[in-house]
Amino acid sequence: MRILILEDEIPANKKLVAYLTDYFGDSIFLESARTVKDGIKLLNNDSGYDLILSDIKLLDGTAFEIFQEVGTKIPIIFCTAYDEHLLQAFQMNGIAYILKPYQRKDLEAALKKFQILFEPKTLDRDIFQKLKEVLGTKDENYKKRFAIKKRDGIKLLDASQISLIQANGDFCKIVDSQGHLHSISKSIGILVDELDPKHFFKINRSQIVGIEHIEKISPYSKNRLAISLMGTKEHAITSTSTTKEFRKWLEN
Repeated sequence: MRILILEDEIPANKKLVAYLTDYFGDSIFLESARTVKDGIKLLNNDSGYDLILSDIKLLDGTAFEIFQEVGTKIPIIFCTAYDEHLLQAFQMNGIAYILKPYQRKDLEAALKKFQILFEPKTLDRDIFQKLKEVLGTKDENYKKRFAIKKRDGIKLLDASQISLIQANGDFCKIVDSQGHLHSISKSIGILVDELDPKHFFKINRSQIVGIEHIEKISPYSKNRLAISLMGTKEHAITSTSTTKEFRKWLEN
């Protein structure tokens, strides 16, 4: 399950992350935005979220501006200190409205409502994916190479050479297995959809690793792993919410 958190207050964001991780375990992937601008970017670049948890007021405006701009159909649980926006919230895919300071039981009640209303759709998607695997259906649309703009022209980079992808604002930095650094004007959300999931895994909010270039995997802390990759001396660290799926992916 993929969940987007729209919350400008860092302590409130951490509280939501802790509650969601406790409730769903390692079966979720979380991303966050503190501004209207960043929220619009995330939703424009990635329409695969199953649920949104949103405050009303963000650093540069209101969450309603995001939903009016993007026109999302994703169910939303509003977690806010303002009770005057109740009607508008339910007009924008709101399924629950929790007032701060909320308790764990309030969020759990909203999450149970979400599961009752929408979990069958998630199950249908899982069944469809498993059916494709059983029938041996192959998706040939994954990128095999990328055209990288350089000062002296355009370089073709084979996807098989990619060791690490690092998100950097509106673009990404790519490290190949030889240690060369490349920049590409695509978000990490777009790249994760374009790359073959058998060979690439998004281990946290901002990094994708290539399985062919993993040299070593070591325990890190709090159910996280440190990954050594060809071409870079820096370790890539899994998030607590992706570690379990990453372990499974390694064995596929």
